[in-house]
Amino acid sequence: LMDPQSISHIFNISPQIGCLATGMIADCKAQIQRMRYEAADYQFKYGYSIPVHVLAKRIADIAQVNTQSASMRPLATVCILVGVDDERGPQVFKVDCAGHYLPFYGTASGAKEQEAMNYLEKKVEEMKEYDTDQTVRTAIMCLGSVLGSDFRGSEIEVAMVEGTNGKFRLLSEEEIDAHLSFIADSDA
Repeated sequence: LMDPQSISHIFNISPQIGCLATGMIADCKAQIQRMRYEAADYQFKYGYSIPVHVLAKRIADIAQVNTQSASMRPLATVCILVGVDDERGPQVFKVDCAGHYLPFYGTASGAKEQEAMNYLEKKVEEMKEYDTDQTVRTAIMCLGSVLGSDFRGSEIEVAMVEGTNGKFRLLSEEEIDAHLSFIADSDA
């Protein structure tokens, strides 16, 4: 009865930055709202979009402050920020509720995080040379491997940062189906 499009853990922070948030959904929405505020405030103050590493540091600092006071509870979220920086290129940062933020080539978050990280660690050297399609397919194969099941394009969400100017976008169901078909054909 529920519209599947209304439930998502992938959010657009700015045109160049996207975020995957896992954890309590209410806390995720509060964290996303704060990220959007920080990104807009930075744009207003400095006249250009906030770099991913600056946003990750700012959100981690805010999360860390929430651990110091009894009047504020830490938000129960783990956020993966993705974007393309003009100077540093593509970037992936993981920010946790304690205030840690770390850069990654590929990372996972959620219930089967460790299994996904093991899968990605085996691919890390070759991932550095991947094009966009190979990267998306690796992410989908990782998800399939960890969950141990096949799925349709309507059952998963995939987002990416595209091009050197870094436009963040969600892939359509048809694009996901095309990637799933390619994966199925290459396995056969």
